[in-house]
Amino acid sequence: MEQKNKEVLKSGEQGATPFAQTYFHGTKADLKVGDLIEVGFNSNYGQQKNAKYIFLTATLDAAIWGAELALGEGRERIYLVEPKGAMEDDPDLTDKKFPGNPTKSYRSTQPFRVVGEVTVWRGHPVEQVK
Repeated sequence: MEQKNKEVLKSGEQGATPFAQTYFHGTKADLKVGDLIEVGFNSNYGQQKNAKYIFLTATLDAAIWGAELALGEGRERIYLVEPKGAMEDDPDLTDKKFPGNPTKSYRSTQPFRVVGEVTVWRGHPVEQVK
């Protein structure tokens, strides 16, 4: 069997390939594929100050929290995003609440491009969100 696998790969057929890392952004903003999420707009959280960073996560659960906790009247949404520059661990989560970054939460000053939307997901119980 091992010999057959080698022959398949030699013949130009593709073997197993890794997927690119998927990142999510939870919000109530109504965005479209191709839109950029950028710094400089009011934050979806807290006092809604001009955002110095934008946030993304590699876990769907953390993105669900982002959508559920976002301010505003819009529908909760989770977008698939592609970072266009450097990212760093989100210190508000990784240094204070979840050391080691188990939520895979990041921030950046560089934009993210919306590449899709997760349309089927289950939120947390209302009591847990409160």
